[in-house]
Parts: sequence; structure tokens; C-alpha cells
Amino acid sequence: MRTGIQAAVIVVWCLLPFYWMVVIGFRDSSYTFDPNPLPIHLTFANYVSAFDTANGNYLGLALLNSFGICTVVTIVALIVGISASYCLARLNFPGKALIMGFILGASMFPGVALLTPLFAMFSQLGWSGQYQVLIIPYIAGALPLTVYTLNSFFREMPWDLEEAARIDGCTPAQAFRIVILPLAAPAVFTTAILAFIASWNEYLLVSVLGNTQIQTVTYAIAQFTGSIPHVQPYTTIMAAGTIVTIPLIILVLVFQRRIVAGLTAGGVKG
Repeated sequence: MRTGIQAAVIVVWCLLPFYWMVVIGFRDSSYTFDPNPLPIHLTFANYVSAFDTANGNYLGLALLNSFGICTVVTIVALIVGISASYCLARLNFPGKALIMGFILGASMFPGVALLTPLFAMFSQLGWSGQYQVLIIPYIAGALPLTVYTLNSFFREMPWDLEEAARIDGCTPAQAFRIVILPLAAPAVFTTAILAFIASWNEYLLVSVLGNTQIQTVTYAIAQFTGSIPHVQPYTTIMAAGTIVTIPLIILVLVFQRRIVAGLTAGGVKG
């Protein structure tokens, strides 16, 4: 019973902000600051306004940009991260610990310190306003997380399975593709979720390097304006926040099923 109560408290604590965002998103703007927690004075006008380009709200374009950029970042980070983490876990060579230290240090490097040099570099290359000014830094930010997470998983994997596949005639690449990679599916899907969400929620880089054409959802919501000058459209912002959060929830649920399937598919431990 105590465990159930603790779990219920955690769930309520985590879902309460999302519930309040949904309530405000459906609430008439005249009752924005009404403290009533119940969904009253409901309207769909806020969701219509979130996609209204007449007010300078480009949420539709931002959603497409975010999906495209985050998908490319996740795929590239997984391809490079799987290869790098497998080599770091499987091979013994001088300086391996130093490389892991550099990877971990890169993940803790403050992003704000990179804004000026990145802006200057992309401006000199003539890339301002193009998608690669976001994709390349996002990949660089996702790679340390990808490599470090997958490396921890590969180190715990029973390498006897790979050796057995080699004895049966598989090449090293075939043993990795047929034996190791399917067993690593849970870690790969989990890492993909983390890399996608991290790229989806990023705001600092896009606020400096982005513009209207390549804006992502975080930048678009921050630029929301209402029909009344100097009045922040909180209800429209909450509606847009709900729209932006729903794809992440769907993504996590879909990948969660894959993770459970990978865990229960059967593997040999020890």
C-alpha cells in the first residue's frame, strides 16, 4: 500500500503541470488567471490561434522543422554512436579511458559558450538561415549522450554470443548485425528517445542561430504574439505547448513497446 501511495504521489506530481497546461489551453482568454483547477469556460479558439500566421504564429512550420531536424539528428547520432560505443566497449587500445573522459566532458560543456564562435563560423560559411546550422550542433550535442549510454550497455553484454557467431562462420560485421545489435535494441531505442527529446526541447542554439524559416517549436512558441498589443497570449501558448508535448508522449509510448519487446524477446545472460 505504501508503494502504491508513493507511486500515485509521483504520478500526480509529474502530471499536474501538464494537466494545468491542458486546462489553460482550452480556457477562454478572459479567464486566463482563474484559479479554478477544473476545465471551465472551454474553447478551441486558442488552438486555432496557435496556427494563425496572421498573428505571426508559425507553429505548423515549426512542427515540420522540428520533426525533420530531430529525425536527422537522431539517425546520425545513432549510426555514429553505435559504432563508436561498440568499438570503445569491445576493443582495448591505449588512451581509451582518456577518450571516454573527453566524451563525458563534452556533454557537460556549457552551450552558451559556443554561441558566439558558432554564429561567427556559420556566418563566414554563408550558412545563416539554413538547416545545417542547427543540425550540426544538435548532432554534436547528442553524440556524447549516445556514446556514453550505449557504451555502458555494450560493456555488460555477454561477448560469448559474438564469439559463438564467429565460430559458426559469421564475419565480425555479420556477428554484430545479427547477434549483438538485436540484443542492444532496448538500449538503442532508449537512446533514440533521449536524443530526439533533447533535440526537440533545445532552445538556446535556435534562439541565436535560427530564424523564421528554420525555427523549431521552442523558438516558435517563444515568439508567439496575441491580437492585443503588449498582452502575452498565455492561453495560446499553453495550447501550443499541449500540441508540442503530445508527439513526444506518443513517441515514448511507441518506443516503450519496442523496449519491452526487446527485453522479453529472450537473451542469454552470464
